[in-house]
Amino acid sequence: MTEALFLAEFEDPQVGDEITLAGDEGRHAVAVRRIAVGETILLADGAGAAVRGPVLSTDKASLVMRVEDVLSTPAPRLRFIAAQALAKGDRAELAVEVLTELGIDEVVPWQASRSIVKWVPDRAERHLARWRSVARAATKQSRRFRVPVVTVPMSTRELALRVPETALTLVLHEGAERALTSVTLPDAGDVMLVVGPEGGVAPDELEALVEAGGVAVKLSDGVLRTSTAGVVALAQLQAIEQLTAR
Repeated sequence: MTEALFLAEFEDPQVGDEITLAGDEGRHAVAVRRIAVGETILLADGAGAAVRGPVLSTDKASLVMRVEDVLSTPAPRLRFIAAQALAKGDRAELAVEVLTELGIDEVVPWQASRSIVKWVPDRAERHLARWRSVARAATKQSRRFRVPVVTVPMSTRELALRVPETALTLVLHEGAERALTSVTLPDAGDVMLVVGPEGGVAPDELEALVEAGGVAVKLSDGVLRTSTAGVVALAQLQAIEQLTAR
Protein backbone atom coordinates (compact mmCIF):
# COMPACT_ATOMS: atom_id res chain seq x y z
CA MET A 1 0.00 0.00 0.00
CA THR A 2 1.29 3.48 -0.86
CA GLU A 3 2.30 5.47 2.19
CA ALA A 4 0.07 8.46 2.88
CA LEU A 5 1.69 11.88 2.75
CA PHE A 6 0.69 14.83 4.91
CA LEU A 7 2.03 18.38 5.10
CA ALA A 8 3.62 19.50 8.34
CA GLU A 9 5.97 22.10 9.77
CA PHE A 10 9.37 20.89 10.96
CA GLU A 11 12.96 22.06 10.88
CA ASP A 12 16.16 20.03 10.56
CA PRO A 13 14.59 16.65 11.45
CA GLN A 14 16.85 13.85 12.62
CA VAL A 15 16.38 10.08 12.73
CA GLY A 16 14.76 9.21 16.04
CA ASP A 17 12.91 12.50 16.42
CA GLU A 18 9.21 12.46 17.22
CA ILE A 19 6.98 14.83 15.24
CA THR A 20 3.40 15.74 16.08
CA LEU A 21 0.94 16.26 13.24
CA ALA A 22 -1.94 18.40 14.52
CA GLY A 23 -4.39 20.97 13.18
CA ASP A 24 -6.38 20.30 10.02
CA GLU A 25 -3.77 17.87 8.68
CA GLY A 26 -3.72 15.85 11.89
CA ARG A 27 -7.51 15.77 12.05
CA HIS A 28 -7.70 14.65 8.43
CA ALA A 29 -5.10 11.93 9.05
CA VAL A 30 -6.87 10.30 11.98
CA ALA A 31 -10.55 11.10 11.37
CA VAL A 32 -10.74 10.85 7.56
CA ARG A 33 -7.80 8.72 6.47
CA ARG A 34 -8.08 6.53 9.59
CA ILE A 35 -4.32 6.38 10.06
CA ALA A 36 -3.60 3.95 12.90
CA VAL A 37 -0.72 3.29 15.25
CA GLY A 38 1.98 1.27 13.52
CA GLU A 39 1.31 2.60 10.02
CA THR A 40 4.20 4.22 8.18
CA ILE A 41 3.49 7.70 6.81
CA LEU A 42 5.30 10.55 5.10
CA LEU A 43 5.39 14.13 6.33
CA ALA A 44 6.59 16.86 3.97
CA ASP A 45 7.24 20.52 4.67
CA GLY A 46 6.06 21.58 1.21
CA ALA A 47 9.48 23.01 0.35
CA GLY A 48 11.33 19.82 -0.60
CA ALA A 49 12.04 18.10 2.73
CA ALA A 50 10.22 15.06 4.10
CA VAL A 51 10.41 12.37 6.75
CA ARG A 52 9.12 8.82 6.86
CA GLY A 53 8.31 6.73 9.88
CA PRO A 54 5.74 4.81 11.94
CA VAL A 55 2.87 6.36 13.85
CA LEU A 56 3.43 6.02 17.59
CA SER A 57 0.12 7.35 18.89
CA THR A 58 -3.10 9.05 17.81
CA ASP A 59 -5.98 10.95 19.35
CA LYS A 60 -9.06 12.58 17.86
CA ALA A 61 -7.20 15.35 16.05
CA SER A 62 -3.49 14.55 15.95
CA LEU A 63 -0.85 11.88 15.75
CA VAL A 64 2.78 11.42 16.69
CA MET A 65 5.27 9.73 14.36
CA ARG A 66 8.91 8.71 14.80
CA VAL A 67 11.40 9.69 12.12
CA GLU A 68 13.12 6.68 10.54
CA ASP A 69 14.16 8.29 7.24
CA VAL A 70 14.96 11.87 6.30
CA LEU A 71 14.22 12.56 2.63
CA SER A 72 14.52 15.51 0.28
CA THR A 73 13.82 16.67 -3.25
CA PRO A 74 16.65 18.84 -4.59
CA ALA A 75 15.85 22.28 -6.00
CA PRO A 76 15.16 21.92 -9.73
CA ARG A 77 17.58 23.18 -12.36
CA LEU A 78 14.61 24.53 -14.29
CA ARG A 79 11.53 25.97 -12.58
CA PHE A 80 8.36 25.49 -14.59
CA ILE A 81 5.67 28.15 -14.23
CA ALA A 82 2.14 28.00 -15.65
CA ALA A 83 0.30 31.25 -16.27
CA GLN A 84 -3.15 29.69 -16.32
CA ALA A 85 -6.02 31.78 -17.65
CA LEU A 86 -9.17 31.86 -15.54
CA ALA A 87 -11.82 29.53 -16.93
CA LYS A 88 -15.46 28.73 -16.28
CA GLY A 89 -16.57 25.81 -14.15
CA ASP A 90 -13.83 23.71 -12.65
CA ARG A 91 -11.57 23.64 -15.72
CA ALA A 92 -8.93 25.95 -14.29
CA GLU A 93 -8.91 24.04 -11.01
CA LEU A 94 -8.52 20.79 -12.95
CA ALA A 95 -5.52 22.32 -14.70
CA VAL A 96 -3.99 23.31 -11.36
CA GLU A 97 -4.56 19.82 -10.02
CA VAL A 98 -2.92 17.94 -12.88
CA LEU A 99 -0.11 20.48 -13.33
CA THR A 100 0.72 19.94 -9.66
CA GLU A 101 0.71 16.18 -10.10
CA LEU A 102 3.21 16.60 -12.95
CA GLY A 103 5.46 18.79 -10.82
CA ILE A 104 4.75 22.41 -11.74
CA ASP A 105 6.68 24.81 -9.51
CA GLU A 106 4.46 27.88 -9.73
CA VAL A 107 0.98 28.76 -10.97
CA VAL A 108 -0.03 32.29 -11.93
CA PRO A 109 -3.79 32.94 -12.26
CA TRP A 110 -4.14 35.04 -15.41
CA GLN A 111 -7.10 37.35 -15.95
CA ALA A 112 -7.08 37.12 -19.75
CA SER A 113 -9.35 39.40 -21.78
CA ARG A 114 -11.32 36.44 -23.13
CA SER A 115 -11.75 34.75 -19.76
CA ILE A 116 -15.44 34.36 -19.09
CA VAL A 117 -14.74 34.19 -15.38
CA LYS A 118 -13.71 37.42 -13.66
CA TRP A 119 -12.17 37.48 -10.22
CA VAL A 120 -13.74 40.62 -8.81
CA PRO A 121 -11.81 42.09 -5.86
CA ASP A 122 -14.23 41.06 -3.13
CA ARG A 123 -14.13 37.41 -4.26
CA ALA A 124 -10.59 37.06 -5.54
CA GLU A 125 -9.21 35.92 -2.19
CA ARG A 126 -11.75 33.11 -1.98
CA HIS A 127 -10.94 31.89 -5.50
CA LEU A 128 -7.21 32.12 -4.80
CA ALA A 129 -7.61 30.12 -1.60
CA ARG A 130 -9.42 27.44 -3.59
CA TRP A 131 -6.61 27.16 -6.15
CA ARG A 132 -4.06 26.89 -3.35
CA SER A 133 -6.13 24.22 -1.62
CA VAL A 134 -6.32 22.23 -4.87
CA ALA A 135 -2.53 22.50 -5.25
CA ARG A 136 -1.94 21.27 -1.69
CA ALA A 137 -4.29 18.32 -2.13
CA ALA A 138 -2.70 17.34 -5.44
CA THR A 139 0.76 17.59 -3.86
CA LYS A 140 -0.24 15.07 -1.22
CA GLN A 141 -2.03 12.80 -3.69
CA SER A 142 1.02 12.67 -5.98
CA ARG A 143 3.43 12.18 -3.04
CA ARG A 144 5.46 15.25 -3.92
CA PHE A 145 7.48 17.11 -1.32
CA ARG A 146 7.05 20.58 -2.84
CA VAL A 147 3.77 22.49 -2.96
CA PRO A 148 3.70 24.80 -5.99
CA VAL A 149 3.47 28.51 -5.35
CA VAL A 150 0.12 29.96 -6.44
CA THR A 151 0.55 33.71 -6.86
CA VAL A 152 -1.97 36.50 -6.78
CA PRO A 153 -3.84 36.94 -10.09
CA MET A 154 -2.20 39.00 -12.84
CA SER A 155 -3.51 41.06 -15.69
CA THR A 156 -1.99 40.77 -19.16
CA ARG A 157 0.07 43.90 -18.52
CA GLU A 158 1.44 42.46 -15.30
CA LEU A 159 2.13 39.12 -16.97
CA ALA A 160 4.05 40.86 -19.77
CA LEU A 161 6.25 42.50 -17.14
CA ARG A 162 7.01 39.05 -15.75
CA VAL A 163 8.22 37.70 -19.12
CA PRO A 164 11.69 39.36 -19.10
CA GLU A 165 12.33 37.88 -15.65
CA THR A 166 12.14 34.33 -17.04
CA ALA A 167 14.78 32.40 -18.94
CA LEU A 168 12.08 31.42 -21.45
CA THR A 169 8.39 32.17 -21.85
CA LEU A 170 6.26 30.09 -24.22
CA VAL A 171 2.83 31.34 -25.26
CA LEU A 172 0.59 28.47 -26.34
CA HIS A 173 -1.26 29.49 -29.49
CA GLU A 174 -2.93 27.40 -32.18
CA GLY A 175 -1.84 29.82 -34.89
CA ALA A 176 1.87 29.68 -34.07
CA GLU A 177 4.21 28.38 -36.74
CA ARG A 178 6.74 26.93 -34.34
CA ALA A 179 6.09 23.63 -32.55
CA LEU A 180 6.79 23.42 -28.84
CA THR A 181 8.82 20.25 -29.46
CA SER A 182 11.38 22.34 -31.41
CA VAL A 183 12.17 24.50 -28.40
CA THR A 184 15.65 24.46 -26.87
CA LEU A 185 15.43 24.74 -23.11
CA PRO A 186 17.79 26.99 -21.15
CA ASP A 187 20.36 25.43 -18.85
CA ALA A 188 18.68 26.89 -15.77
CA GLY A 189 16.10 29.41 -14.63
CA ASP A 190 12.36 29.90 -14.97
CA VAL A 191 10.41 28.54 -17.93
CA MET A 192 6.89 29.98 -18.11
CA LEU A 193 3.98 28.55 -20.08
CA VAL A 194 1.14 30.93 -20.90
CA VAL A 195 -2.16 29.08 -21.26
CA GLY A 196 -5.12 30.96 -22.72
CA PRO A 197 -8.82 30.73 -21.76
CA GLU A 198 -11.64 29.01 -23.66
CA GLY A 199 -11.66 31.70 -26.32
CA GLY A 200 -7.90 31.63 -26.75
CA VAL A 201 -5.24 34.29 -26.39
CA ALA A 202 -6.45 37.57 -27.91
CA PRO A 203 -4.30 39.09 -30.71
CA ASP A 204 -3.32 42.14 -28.64
CA GLU A 205 -2.36 39.90 -25.72
CA LEU A 206 -0.23 37.70 -27.96
CA GLU A 207 1.46 40.79 -29.37
CA ALA A 208 2.19 42.17 -25.91
CA LEU A 209 3.64 38.91 -24.63
CA VAL A 210 5.78 38.36 -27.72
CA GLU A 211 7.05 41.94 -27.63
CA ALA A 212 8.06 41.33 -24.01
CA GLY A 213 10.17 38.36 -25.13
CA GLY A 214 7.72 35.45 -25.21
CA VAL A 215 7.76 32.83 -27.97
CA ALA A 216 4.51 31.67 -29.55
CA VAL A 217 4.34 27.87 -29.95
CA LYS A 218 1.70 25.29 -30.84
CA LEU A 219 1.14 21.89 -29.27
CA SER A 220 -0.66 20.02 -32.05
CA ASP A 221 -2.78 20.40 -35.16
CA GLY A 222 -5.87 20.57 -32.97
CA VAL A 223 -7.01 23.01 -30.31
CA LEU A 224 -6.76 21.74 -26.74
CA ARG A 225 -8.94 22.82 -23.85
CA THR A 226 -7.53 25.28 -21.35
CA SER A 227 -7.65 22.52 -18.73
CA THR A 228 -5.37 20.24 -20.76
CA ALA A 229 -3.14 22.50 -22.85
CA GLY A 230 -0.77 23.42 -20.04
CA VAL A 231 -0.57 19.83 -18.87
CA VAL A 232 0.39 18.57 -22.34
CA ALA A 233 2.91 21.38 -22.75
CA LEU A 234 4.53 20.70 -19.37
CA ALA A 235 4.79 16.97 -20.14
CA GLN A 236 6.47 17.74 -23.47
CA LEU A 237 8.95 20.13 -21.86
CA GLN A 238 9.78 17.61 -19.13
CA ALA A 239 10.47 15.01 -21.82
CA ILE A 240 12.74 17.45 -23.65
CA GLU A 241 14.52 18.22 -20.38
CA GLN A 242 15.14 14.53 -19.68
CA LEU A 243 16.40 13.84 -23.19
CA THR A 244 18.81 16.78 -23.17
CA ALA A 245 20.11 15.82 -19.72
CA ARG A 246 21.37 12.43 -20.99
